[in-house]
Amino acid sequence: MIRNHSSLGPSQRQRRVGEEVRKILSSLMLQGEIRNEVLYGVSITVTEVRMSVDLKHAFIFVMPLGGKNLEGIVVALTKIAPFLRSHLSKSLSLRTVPILHFEPDRSYDEAEKIDKLLKSDRVVQDLFSNKSLDT
Repeated sequence: MIRNHSSLGPSQRQRRVGEEVRKILSSLMLQGEIRNEVLYGVSITVTEVRMSVDLKHAFIFVMPLGGKNLEGIVVALTKIAPFLRSHLSKSLSLRTVPILHFEPDRSYDEAEKIDKLLKSDRVVQDLFSNKSLDT
């Protein structure tokens, strides 16, 4: 049976390169070298970087502190992607520097939705009714 390599999840190399890209971009954002009016004074967290199989594309998930103006931040980061890519080229030892694609990190929204669901009256009621069946 032949398996599609990409169905197995990211390779060790993809994870390692993604983490290196995340560290470099996070450092750049902390140093304040990014000059853009939308990004000025905004604390941005790079939560994850997913690399394509060929390492030519980096999908960067970001979240501003407080989650405000998320879409505007993603647009601003996309505009300055060539600047960020040039800084990456100085720090990464890859044959080609990946093209940067910025995405809003929605995992916090999903976690909040699951948390609300778990605390809902209906789920709590089911939990207590199942406990009485166990005894």
